Amino acid sequence: MNWKNKCWSTAFLTLLLFGSRVGFAQAFKVGTHLQSNMVVQQNKPLVVWGDAVPGALVEVQADWLSGWKTDTADSKGQWEIRIPVPAAIPGKAIANSIRIKSRETELLLTNILIGDVWFCSGQSNMDMQLKPFLPWLLGTLHYQQEIANAFYPEIRLFDLETNFSATPMRYGKGQWSICSPQTVPDFSAVAYFFARDIYLQKRIPIGLVVSSIGASTAEAWTSRDSLQADKSLQAKYLYPYDTSARSKEILDATVTFDKVARPTLLYNAMIYPLRHVSLSGFLWYQGESNRKDGAVYTRLLSTMIGNWRSLFKQGNLPFYYVQVAPYNWQENNPLAFEYAELREAQAAVRETVPATEMVVTMDIADPSDIHPRNKQEVGYRLAQVALAKNYGVSGLEYQGPAFQSVTTNGDTLVVSFKKQGLGSGLGTNDGQPPRHFFIAGKNKAFFPAEAIIRKDQVLLISKDVKKPIAVRYAFTNYPVTNFQNIEGFPAVPFRSSF
Repeated sequence: MNWKNKCWSTAFLTLLLFGSRVGFAQAFKVGTHLQSNMVVQQNKPLVVWGDAVPGALVEVQADWLSGWKTDTADSKGQWEIRIPVPAAIPGKAIANSIRIKSRETELLLTNILIGDVWFCSGQSNMDMQLKPFLPWLLGTLHYQQEIANAFYPEIRLFDLETNFSATPMRYGKGQWSICSPQTVPDFSAVAYFFARDIYLQKRIPIGLVVSSIGASTAEAWTSRDSLQADKSLQAKYLYPYDTSARSKEILDATVTFDKVARPTLLYNAMIYPLRHVSLSGFLWYQGESNRKDGAVYTRLLSTMIGNWRSLFKQGNLPFYYVQVAPYNWQENNPLAFEYAELREAQAAVRETVPATEMVVTMDIADPSDIHPRNKQEVGYRLAQVALAKNYGVSGLEYQGPAFQSVTTNGDTLVVSFKKQGLGSGLGTNDGQPPRHFFIAGKNKAFFPAEAIIRKDQVLLISKDVKKPIAVRYAFTNYPVTNFQNIEGFPAVPFRSSF
């Protein structure tokens, strides 16, 4: 289900109509996100687009440029004008305006800032607001204080209204909001904390384009063409849907758990309409609804990333995503590892898809709550990735220890980690030995291991395994971990074999 009150209004648009050409006024329309109060991406063209009467001349003027730029609506009434956008000046945001006119119709967009725009999508943990929504969705940690302190008028949110479609939609509905204690309760918490951290570091406006909905699957956010091009994805997702009675239903905007899981519907209604937005990159928090798809999720998410990059036509836009947190799924089996296989599939994406990075959340979860409330830390970790990779902040740690190799020394396994992610060294967040290490011998039976940190390695031993050859770390459904680097970034779960 979708938990936002995603109302759409055109209150931020000033439409000046002259004469009595009502028919033309009704035909004239601009793109989904083109509104007053928006943030436009620095150093990339702003695509101003829409519909008009076929053959009509459309003119656009941005106040940071001299003169007008023009296009003529084609035979379908479609037009598109690209406006160059300068670099943002840190600490010196200026409210700009844009005029769009054609024949007797003129549209004025005001209070426009130049900065960086991030596209935020996924399911409920991205959709989750700062404020409480239901008795079992309590809001973020310290939400009263966070809301009261949210005076950041240079952070703006565009929230797309939930919809479903069997074919790509040209337009969607949404509204830009200026961040304040009055508006921030409805912001995506992860997106807001990410934006706040970036803003406080770089002092440039940050725009958040949020298109997310709870319980949604990755295939729902992926185009039909992309799923169809991969035989395994087509067989797993498209064919069962296309041959079901559900695919023949007439769709509306009513949200159900079933509809948010159907392939392509959210892509058509909630990604495609935003295709012209110039971006700094994508933020993605999803996976819970694909928890049984570990064997194919790497392929699915990689396909979706390629699909989005192709649609937005801005090269390999950075794609930063959150690994799902520990959750017990009411199974209460401490050795079950289906969810761990999904995490493994998520981790594999950054190894195979360029310009991607993953945030680990194994240490900040509540196994009984699928919506961890510490969204501040998730936003911070995403921001650290962006600061290091997008904004060129040198010497910044943004990931935790990741498995490199394991060797056997008698009854002891020695685990080594990749240099990147070690930070200042290995440690734990509570001063106790690392938890959730398991080792096994040739019989493939895993037993808990005593873990000792020695410099940049971890030594593992168990009285139940005399000749260990394999290791697993946090490779179960809901292990809340304490193992990290000194900078506080948790280690990535892994298994060495079996």
